[in-house]
Amino acid sequence: HRIRSSFCSSGTTHNSYICISGAIEEEFWNIATAVQTKIMEVVLLLRILVPDQLKTNYADSFWCTYCVSVIAASIPDELTYPLDLTKTRLQIQGEKAAAQLTSTNTSPYRGMLQTAAGIAKEEGLLKLWQGVTPAIYRHVIYSGIRIVSYETLRDKIWKKDPDGSFPVCGVASGALAQFFASPTDLVKVQIQMEGRRRLLGKPPRVHSPWDAFTQILEKGGVRGLWKGSIPNVQRAALVNLGDLTTYDSAKRFILKHTSLTDNHLTHILSSICAGLVAATMGTPADVVKTRIMNQPIDSSGKGLIYKSSIDCLLKTVENEGLFALYKGFLPVWIRMAPWSLTFWLSFEQIRYMLGSTGF
Repeated sequence: HRIRSSFCSSGTTHNSYICISGAIEEEFWNIATAVQTKIMEVVLLLRILVPDQLKTNYADSFWCTYCVSVIAASIPDELTYPLDLTKTRLQIQGEKAAAQLTSTNTSPYRGMLQTAAGIAKEEGLLKLWQGVTPAIYRHVIYSGIRIVSYETLRDKIWKKDPDGSFPVCGVASGALAQFFASPTDLVKVQIQMEGRRRLLGKPPRVHSPWDAFTQILEKGGVRGLWKGSIPNVQRAALVNLGDLTTYDSAKRFILKHTSLTDNHLTHILSSICAGLVAATMGTPADVVKTRIMNQPIDSSGKGLIYKSSIDCLLKTVENEGLFALYKGFLPVWIRMAPWSLTFWLSFEQIRYMLGSTGF
C-alpha cells in the first residue's frame, strides 16, 4: 500500500519500472533493518535471562571434539606412515624365537634407512604405505576416544585444580581407546608384514584389510580380534602418558612460567616434549605388541611362539639382549615428533576456527 501510494503520488508513468523498483528496494531495506534490530534485541535478552551454565558451546561438545580429533590424527598418520611400516619391519627383524620355530632364515640386519630403501626397491615405492587403510580405521576409533575420554576425566571426573594442576589421566584414556581399537591394529600389523613374507618365499596370509579381518574372525572368533591386546593396551597407556599428559603439562608450564601465549610456538614446544617422552616410554611395549600380533596361531587361536606378553618380553631379552626392546626406536621417535607436532597444531587450530576452547 505504501509503495502504491508513493508511486501514484508522483503523477507520472515515465520510467515507472525504475521508480517502483527503487521504492521496493527502499522498503525491503527498511524491513531488513527492523528485523535485524529485533533479532539483536532478542539475543541480548537471552544473554540476560539464560544462566551461563545452560549456555552450550557446540564446538566443545562430545561429537565435535571426537570428529576434530579423528581429522587431526588422520593428517599426520598418512604423512608419516612409511616410518611406521619401517618400524614394524625392524621390530620383527632378527626375531630368533620365530626363526627357531619356522626353521627359516631371517632377513639380514638392516638399519632404518636401509630397511625403508629396501622396501621401496624390492617391493615398490607405494608399498611404504601398505596397511594405511586399517591405520586410518584405527584412528576413527582410537584418536576420538582418547581425546574425549582424557578431557572428560581431567575436567569432570578427577576435576582439574584451579591452578592448572590435574591428576594423571593419560594412562586411563590411552588404555581405554586402544582396547576398542585393538582389532584394527591387528589387521594393520598383518598387512604390513605381507611384503616381507613374499620376499622370504612364503605364501601370502591375507590379501586386503577385509580379508585379514574375516580370516582372524574365522580362526580365532571374536576373541581372536583382540590377540595382542594386552601389550597393545600397555603400550597405549605408556604412549598417552607420554603424549597427552606431557603435552598438557608442558603447555600449562610454558603458559604459567613464560611470557608466551596460547599460540603456535607454545603448541610446537609442547608437542616436541610429548613426542620424545611418548617414544621413549612406548617402544618396549610396542616391540612386544608387534611380535605377538605377527606370530602364527594354532586352530584354537593360541600363539605358537609366545604364551603371553611377559613370555615374549623374557624371550626377547634372553635371545637378543635388553636393547632389543628398543628396536625401531629411531623411526618411532622420528615419526612421533612430526606426528605429534602435526596432530596438535591441526587439533588446536581446528578447535580455534570452530570457536572451541583450547585443549
